[in-house]
Amino acid sequence: MKLLLTTLHAKYSHASLALPCLTAACGDLADLGISIREWTVNEPRQQLLRRIMAGQADAVAFSCYIWNIESSLKLADDIKKIAPHTRIILGGPEASFGIFQLMHDNPAVDFVVRGEGEAVFRSLMETLLRQRGSDPSSEKDQFQGIENLFYRWGNDILSGPLATGYLEMDSIPSPFQAGLVDLSKPLIYYETSRGCPFSCAFCLSSLEGRVRSFSMERIESDLVWLMSREIQQIKLVDRTFNYDGERANRIWELILANNRTSRFHFEIAADLLTDRNMEILRRVPPRTFGFEIGVQSFRADSLEQVQRRSNLERLAANVRRLRAETVVELHLDLLAGLPGESYDGLLDSLDRLAELKPHVIQIEPLKLLKGSAMRTIARDNGYRFSQSPPYTILTTPWLSFDDIGRIETIGRLLDLFYNRGGFGTALAFMQRHIGFSQLFHLMAGQPEGDDLTGRTIRRTFELFASLAAPLLPEQERELLYDTLFFDYCRVEMPLMGKLPSFAADRQQQCSWPGRAELPSGIELPTHGRVRAFRSFFQWDYRNEGWKEEPTAVTFVYASAAGQGLQVRVL
Repeated sequence: MKLLLTTLHAKYSHASLALPCLTAACGDLADLGISIREWTVNEPRQQLLRRIMAGQADAVAFSCYIWNIESSLKLADDIKKIAPHTRIILGGPEASFGIFQLMHDNPAVDFVVRGEGEAVFRSLMETLLRQRGSDPSSEKDQFQGIENLFYRWGNDILSGPLATGYLEMDSIPSPFQAGLVDLSKPLIYYETSRGCPFSCAFCLSSLEGRVRSFSMERIESDLVWLMSREIQQIKLVDRTFNYDGERANRIWELILANNRTSRFHFEIAADLLTDRNMEILRRVPPRTFGFEIGVQSFRADSLEQVQRRSNLERLAANVRRLRAETVVELHLDLLAGLPGESYDGLLDSLDRLAELKPHVIQIEPLKLLKGSAMRTIARDNGYRFSQSPPYTILTTPWLSFDDIGRIETIGRLLDLFYNRGGFGTALAFMQRHIGFSQLFHLMAGQPEGDDLTGRTIRRTFELFASLAAPLLPEQERELLYDTLFFDYCRVEMPLMGKLPSFAADRQQQCSWPGRAELPSGIELPTHGRVRAFRSFFQWDYRNEGWKEEPTAVTFVYASAAGQGLQVRVL
């Protein structure tokens, strides 16, 4: 029997972990030929359909999420029309809730695997293999015994026993060492545990129950194997990686002892960090660890209403320590639309979060995921939300539709001007006049804030100038442009004739010194192209304590194949 396991990613750079795990769980089944094919939601459906049909699979299984469920169902319907005997199987978080309705609305779907999939999927494959050439009337009884499997029988939709037991984690063979994971992708997902110690109403992980970990022997074997292959980035999908501080220490120590070039991303609860954790994290080299920390809100009563347990004071204190004592990159999240938090309340949370100086700030409107307890809270409080994935809120008792739209724009502006770096001087200058959240609130309210896609670096700087300048007295705008041009020179070579519009009149203040004119004793790259650029600025912005005096600053640009542009400020 030929089986195709597939999924549609949001981006090409993503790689599936679920499909290789399912394959590893079924790898020893005789007469089962498994293919894994991964595509994206951006590819034309007819092209995807042709590729799927070319494999002539007896069964096609889709891994379903909020970003791909609609596309997957359309493909399933087309497959069934072309090859009616092809079995269609769905699994994943977006297929695990409201299953009877999903199968009723989509008659092309033959089976749905609910929840944790490896054992259920293996049982289904074993049954399908046994049934080849047997009496079809016997199929019903065989499917009835498979826990957490939903299946179609004639006009009926039936299910096996609904079980709440959990897999023994080490019973799942390693998909990495079996050679089942596409290591050519720049981002590889890895899990050391399943489940979450928290019960947040907005998250499906709260439904998974207790946390279960792979053994340290298995974790060590997998991670050493991955690090030896110098994977560019390894993203751990554990919902709260540091739920056990000593366990986290052992894994971090393992990475520090064996890592070569890989970068690691962890989702952590900052308020659970211990002093011993901090001791280890102080030893982490630059560009090696990134922490994603779900703050969600600084309004304690809003967090309490969604059962989010967090010591906000300890969280903030530990983030400050991470920022001051380590080089770990910090990504902090806020969630707009929690009960009781108004637009002004969200801006207050944004100010408090910005004071912690994370490297990345993310704000997203709440999504009311199928199966989450948040749907009950939303019903009781009069939320309105989209019935189509990703189920984003439309209004709440505390946020209007316009509020939510402006919050989304603030999130995009943060990504452009804060998260990607490059605007540090201009943002610091603006905050001498306007608070952080108020600055982004006012920027998001301008018409230019609606067009934020497909911009070059130069056009992004011009956008900042057009959004920020109207917020300042006229006599301060030239200084804003000065700070912006300093930032621009730190990230982009300022080619004459292609300067940003706010700096178009600066050509008389600029020069391109040769190597002989640069200060002696500085190290310059020996490979690639090296050029220097010098410009006068109204103030000296090179250090945090700005000097309010005209200053000539020299920028050295080095570029080589595969290394991008490197900039030094002299």
